[in-house]
Amino acid sequence: MTIETTADAERLRRWRLVLGADTGGALSGTDAAMDRTLEALYGGGGGGGADGEAGGPRRGGLGGSAPRVARWLGDIRTYFPASVVQVMQRDAIDRLGLSALLLEPEMLEAVEADVHLVGTLLSLNKAMPEATKETARAVVRKVVADLESRLSGRTRATLTGALDRSARTARPRHRDIDWDRTIRANLKNYLPTHRTVVPERLIGHGRAAQAVRKEVILCIDQSGSMAASVVYASVFGAVLASMRALDTRLVVFDTAVVDLTDQLADPVDVLFGTQLGGGTDINRALAYCQSRITRPAETVVVLISDLYEGGIRDEMLKRVAAMRSSGVRFVTLLALSDEGAPAYDRDHAAALAALGAPAFACTPDLFPEVMAAALEKRPLPIPDPAV
Repeated sequence: MTIETTADAERLRRWRLVLGADTGGALSGTDAAMDRTLEALYGGGGGGGADGEAGGPRRGGLGGSAPRVARWLGDIRTYFPASVVQVMQRDAIDRLGLSALLLEPEMLEAVEADVHLVGTLLSLNKAMPEATKETARAVVRKVVADLESRLSGRTRATLTGALDRSARTARPRHRDIDWDRTIRANLKNYLPTHRTVVPERLIGHGRAAQAVRKEVILCIDQSGSMAASVVYASVFGAVLASMRALDTRLVVFDTAVVDLTDQLADPVDVLFGTQLGGGTDINRALAYCQSRITRPAETVVVLISDLYEGGIRDEMLKRVAAMRSSGVRFVTLLALSDEGAPAYDRDHAAALAALGAPAFACTPDLFPEVMAAALEKRPLPIPDPAV
């Protein structure tokens, strides 16, 4: 068989798996099993099942049997990589209404855990039976631990550097002088005849670790569309709270406002303290945050919301303007996730931009840089396309 023939056969095989039996050509072995798992989820009609036979018209549906769904979840993990499994699980929840089955412990033990599954579990939290809650917490804890291991090191390193730079003083005591930076800052004062630099300006090391120098308030919209952002924000909140140079507060809101600062030691507790869904009152949330600001010039407020305001719009904008004029650095993130461009209220985003507080979506990998820039009071690294 030539290389071209092999490539053509592989191409036909892939199209057969994508389009189903109607394209012709029988499958066998692993390919037939893969086709049955795809048929169960992406078939075109009602009925069918994950363990049905291949062939005939596409007919989706995993049925109501928990053992059948558990078997299907195991099958997709056998035949597809984890990234594809996560997509198929999300599609199964959305297309086939499997949310109720996630309330069963055996289902939770079978799924591939990711940020989106955590969001679904949090939305089901109030309806979750006691028998399932411990399993759900274990699933959430696994995802949170993975996120912390990926994000915490870089976040601490980036923000520690920013805090050190913002804490440097121009009138340091002798033991606090940063000689490398002092010499570089005074090279223009080099005296060739004396082969020395006259230190006209001294630069000192910051002592950020000895006292709280910056305050950060994370104000998180917990409406249903913000599920992934809530997960990431809770993890980052726990990381920020672990840094002695920061005084971190975490506030979640819908039409009510809940301060979860006292739970920041464990982001899993934070997540189970949220209640995804409901309306949105950004103005009320900002009023609460504003009341907790004690040192405006040393405070960064991060609003994470799609800006679909159900409260008083003009009052919301007045609060943002008042905080900015008092010296608060105000950052608006339309999303904190890897999900791409979010849906958001463009009028409110434009109004915030006019106040000097541009709103933009932020990936978890970019968030440390955004926070570092905010703490140092320098321009934010707004990605393209920006609002």
